[in-house]
Amino acid sequence: MRRSVALCAVAIVSLATGRLMAAAARSEPTPLAGTVLLDWTDDLSVRIVDEAHRYLDRKTAEAVVARQKLWQRDSSSAAAYERSIESNRADFRKSIGAVDQRLPAEMERFGNDANPALVAQTPQYRVFQVRWPVLEGVWGEGLLLEPAGQAAGQVVALPDADETPEQLAGLAPGIPPASQFARRLAENGFRVVVPVLVSRGCDFSGNPLVAMTNQPHREWIYRQAFEVGRHVIGYEVQKVLALVDWFCRSGVEAKVGVAGYGEGGLLALYSAAADSRIDACLVSGYFGPRQQLWEEPIYRNVWNLLREFGDAEIASLVAPRGLAIEFSPVPEVEGPPKPAEGRRGGAAPGKLTTPSFESVEKEARRAAVLVNLPGWQPAVIGGPSPSAPGSRAAVEAFTAKMGVKRPMDVSPQTPGDGRRAFDPLARQKRQVEQLTNHVQAVERGCERLRDQWFLGTINPKSADELTAGARKYREVFRNEVIGSLDDPLLAPSPKTRKVYDEPKWTGYEVVLDVWPELHAWGVLCLPKDIKPGEKRPVVVCQHGLEGVPRDTIEKDIAGYRYYKAFTAELANQGFVTFAPYNLYRGGDRFRSLQRKLNPLRASLFSIISQQHQQILNWLGSLPSVDRSRIGFYGLSYGGKSAMRLPALLEGYALSICSGDFNDWVRKNLSVTFNGSYMFTGEYEIFEFDLGHTFNYAEMAFLIFPRPFMVERGHHDGVGIDPWVAYEYAKVQHVYDELGLADRTEIEYFNGPHEINGQRSYEFLHKHLAWPK
Repeated sequence: MRRSVALCAVAIVSLATGRLMAAAARSEPTPLAGTVLLDWTDDLSVRIVDEAHRYLDRKTAEAVVARQKLWQRDSSSAAAYERSIESNRADFRKSIGAVDQRLPAEMERFGNDANPALVAQTPQYRVFQVRWPVLEGVWGEGLLLEPAGQAAGQVVALPDADETPEQLAGLAPGIPPASQFARRLAENGFRVVVPVLVSRGCDFSGNPLVAMTNQPHREWIYRQAFEVGRHVIGYEVQKVLALVDWFCRSGVEAKVGVAGYGEGGLLALYSAAADSRIDACLVSGYFGPRQQLWEEPIYRNVWNLLREFGDAEIASLVAPRGLAIEFSPVPEVEGPPKPAEGRRGGAAPGKLTTPSFESVEKEARRAAVLVNLPGWQPAVIGGPSPSAPGSRAAVEAFTAKMGVKRPMDVSPQTPGDGRRAFDPLARQKRQVEQLTNHVQAVERGCERLRDQWFLGTINPKSADELTAGARKYREVFRNEVIGSLDDPLLAPSPKTRKVYDEPKWTGYEVVLDVWPELHAWGVLCLPKDIKPGEKRPVVVCQHGLEGVPRDTIEKDIAGYRYYKAFTAELANQGFVTFAPYNLYRGGDRFRSLQRKLNPLRASLFSIISQQHQQILNWLGSLPSVDRSRIGFYGLSYGGKSAMRLPALLEGYALSICSGDFNDWVRKNLSVTFNGSYMFTGEYEIFEFDLGHTFNYAEMAFLIFPRPFMVERGHHDGVGIDPWVAYEYAKVQHVYDELGLADRTEIEYFNGPHEINGQRSYEFLHKHLAWPK
């Protein structure tokens, strides 16, 4: 969506204030026949977003109990238990994007004259600069601490994202000696690898040929990876598991453990949950209730997480293996870096705070109850106040679960780094660039996989074959991509009031019940020349980002330049029109809805689609409406709606997408296109694994055989004509090939991001069978 649309719309007061309410105040409020009077006077755009938040708070709380129906744990034996949770482990790996086949395990010690491979040496161990292959073009990097004698165990030691391997090994200042748990383990005979993590800095977040941003590196990777079913968490779990591969194939007969602090604690827990070869896990500075996940940094946003997993459920994937939890301070994060001069803002808000000891203990006890295996429970170290991370007590509890029960002392002497010109920032750059390149390569392969998966599977020879074959894909779209919320709709119970009295039509503000906490809202425009018993077609006219219904109706407001009052104009032409309010208004207030929705395997359109289903139900019940002739027409974010809502809701008889149709997947994650959402503040826009499932052509195939049109201005910065033409050519080909060429078209016009209202109006008259 163009930023100018958002900026002008933000300045427009909602329908419940301003000219409409002033006009209504001059006369006695009048409801539509058959409805009760709407007497609300607050800003309905704010009210409904707040309602959605309350609804999602309830659903998140309910998920703790509801998710248990997704598990079939068998606690009759440890072996039976492991078998019974394997499908949940597979779900978990998919949600975090740890789905790619790893490369064969190997370990490379590398260096040059200035930065030799042997970094440091003590009587107990030697430290090497190492790297290991993970995925095509993706390498892990860090330090290998190799013991002088036989290894007591093998451990992946994970620092927080803003710590370096050198700090955790005592080679660089920044972590107190008592918390250098990688060094503590090495001094006590353990073979240790310390990987570098993608940091929270923003040095390399962007493209200097396009724009640099203030997104943390983790968010920069998260955004693009999410769209193709990958995740920065999944990538780093893969780096850990590549080390486990190497441990298991290196010939060293010793148990394998993983330990981490902060972001490293998250990765330690997730890695142990994902791979049963890990014998023990230590989590420090990360464990507790996760219901407030939406407040954490967005790079922790995981599709489906809270629907199936809380921290206790993830811990239950570690069982029956050993788990130690250290109650230590969570790394303090107050939000993304502030935009420096020359950098774009727009990084997502997010903070990290330390939970209470009581809540950590409660979550650990919940894990033990879920597992229900004799003798298994997480060891909780520390409390009631947080202790320094990586403490001796925590390391001893962890190593005991690996079968090594002895004191884990650490010497007061720290080793020295023998490298003369080591640059940790250059290493960080390699990590960010490698993951960026991998995501972009995955995206380039998505189109072929989508073609094979959708049309290649159906191979339709007729319109009926495509329509029938697309039904199962609609359910995938509904349940796996958009996300389905299963609450039944209430009776609409419409509340209305007259807010417009124009020469050719009358406008009513309408509020409908959807769920106990949630309403749908919009404006209904009824032509005055409808005869008794006559049933007219309807056009649902959808606003864009930060809009409200009146933006699409009135001529004397700033929004007219984009919308051309198309709701009113179509009512003047004799259509019944309805301008709904969609939830994408309020800046971070609405964007945080997506943060609450994604972990429930849902999205903004999971709610919006149900509001529109209720709108369709109610419109279809009106005596003057032909329910079989209800079309949808939306601009900008409304065009985004035009691709998704008719694809989901067969009650829409046609769809017109204005100012949005695109190679949508590339639009989202391109790091070379100036209009990409990688460089803007729309952090809610990304949809998990859309790249492998539904680009805009595939969404149009779900709309088929209903009429479908694209309206595209040459100067619309939402995309570029070649991308739009390429994606639309796929749609036109299918309509042509299956004998319905007259049901689809694209109009290019010499204009910007706006309703053109020329051929689109003709399209509506033709396909909704309403004469001019």
